[in-house]
Amino acid sequence: MRAARLFEYHKPLRIVDADYPQIKRPDHVIVRIRGAGACHTDLHVVEGVWRVSLPLTLGHENTGVVEEVGEGVEGFKRNDPVVVHPVMTCGVCRACRAGEDMYCENLEFVGMGRDGGFAEFMLTSVRSLIRADGLDLVEVAPLADAGLTAIRAVKKAAPGLYPGSFTAVIGVGGLGHIAIQLLKQMTTTNIIAVDIVESKLRLAEQLGSEYVVNARDDPVKEVMAITGGRGVNVALDFVGTQTTHETCLRILRKGGKFIVVGYGGVINLRSADMIANELTIEGSLVGNYIELQDLVELTRLGKLKVITNRYGLDQVNEVLDKLKTGELIGRAVLTP
Repeated sequence: MRAARLFEYHKPLRIVDADYPQIKRPDHVIVRIRGAGACHTDLHVVEGVWRVSLPLTLGHENTGVVEEVGEGVEGFKRNDPVVVHPVMTCGVCRACRAGEDMYCENLEFVGMGRDGGFAEFMLTSVRSLIRADGLDLVEVAPLADAGLTAIRAVKKAAPGLYPGSFTAVIGVGGLGHIAIQLLKQMTTTNIIAVDIVESKLRLAEQLGSEYVVNARDDPVKEVMAITGGRGVNVALDFVGTQTTHETCLRILRKGGKFIVVGYGGVINLRSADMIANELTIEGSLVGNYIELQDLVELTRLGKLKVITNRYGLDQVNEVLDKLKTGELIGRAVLTP
């Protein structure tokens, strides 16, 4: 089968003829990939930010149809359309029993710890499958990470957001444009979208953001003006640079929450300032299986739409370059 594999850090992926995956456990499932979203995490793997065992097939935002199932699989059969949660979990550890898939003690992350979906076929577990009947499998592929990460962060923000509150969405990219839609569905907050690209700010307006701020100017000054000098209740950082971290800390009001989603910078905050203003800084990971079910249902109901750009598998390196330069509006999806 064709697959896009990473053989060396800082080198382009290579399209190769890879081995077809093998079912080795009763719960294993082989999925014929229809859509595989490209993520900044894939770029970070290429750049060596995440150290993995090479060679490796990348791709952790995956949809497709069931090709083969292990002898213990029930509820799914050949040709069933599915969205695939990015991790394979054991189902029996304390974290799994609590429904926190990303904390699984025996977690296997496709596209990072094991071969992912930048290929014609991928191995996963029945515990990772969610039915996707009637949905465009290319359009919904980014739900499996971009959507999952966004909904996790929004759910952390939602309890503190009341009518008249303010939320800053830093970065209207693959995650940010989904987060804006989820904030509109799950809260009554006023959304302030912050980005350096005008076309992304126009998209934020179309999706319901009450305010937009171009970060090439003075975003702190503009956000403080919008909020009457008080600052935002929640700042969601989907970019994760030193600059965006510092911006978030400077626009928080007393009792505000800074939710860190994008990574790469260092957070510097004096403990005295944190205490005096009762600030909360919270990291946010990829969401769990139930949160992916919620995303699929919101999409089915027409309440959520992922902006997608479709590319062939052989365009994978072009897509990663576009991710690096920030050219993409929405999310890129490879179609093996």
